[in-house]
Amino acid sequence: MGSTVCCFLQLCALCTQYRVTDILHHGTVDWEHPSNPTEGQDYIQLLQDLRQYLPAPQYILTSALPAGEWALRNIDLFAASQLLDLINIMAYDFSGPWTPQSGHQAQLFSPQEPHNDHAIHSGHRTITYLQSKHVPKKKILLGVPVYGRSFLGTNHIGQQPRGAGGEDGVFLYKDLPRPGATPEFVDRVVGAAYSVGGDGGFVTYDNPDTVKMKANYVREMGLGGIFFWTGAADVRSGDRSLIETSYVTLHTQL
Repeated sequence: MGSTVCCFLQLCALCTQYRVTDILHHGTVDWEHPSNPTEGQDYIQLLQDLRQYLPAPQYILTSALPAGEWALRNIDLFAASQLLDLINIMAYDFSGPWTPQSGHQAQLFSPQEPHNDHAIHSGHRTITYLQSKHVPKKKILLGVPVYGRSFLGTNHIGQQPRGAGGEDGVFLYKDLPRPGATPEFVDRVVGAAYSVGGDGGFVTYDNPDTVKMKANYVREMGLGGIFFWTGAADVRSGDRSLIETSYVTLHTQL
């Protein structure tokens, strides 16, 4: 590990030495992404070193991990779960400008017949993989994007786009659906929402209906909860708010 990590560990040591808990009471590790077993071992070593300076339960240590076995397979997930308080699964960006065809970017379930290799990824597939590695369910948070990904020149999944609208192919959730676009569609089989038209083409994102599905899934699976990236892109309140929808769904008596 490089000098940047060493400097950060020194900062952790100083904060704990001088009890600067207002600055450093919670640490989040976002390593995108361990691309081989050696980097996976370095990731575990980093968590171990951090725990020396940020002992539990005084400090909360969390980590954001991708929702793809291509990266997760390089990490000893059980070892990581023993060092972390929470694991934030980034269950989004399954499709985007880097994929050859349009697709849902944050589907909860994989389709029976994926239209390409990227379409096999889903939130549920990742949760199942984590459970196979004995990661405690209560430490897992399911990530929900608060933005949509655009595929111009397409009106459904599995089509070749001619570009992407928005900023780098992204529209904030609070700006969706786009002016002139169709009403939102919800694919309840895979758990994904989208709209078509305007300056976005096919735009894939989460809406209150899919967030309800995901919140109910979290409850049924006994997971730790949901997190959003990023809350500033949500609408302030009301029926359209993704964060408010998830809170109400998670805390409503069955």
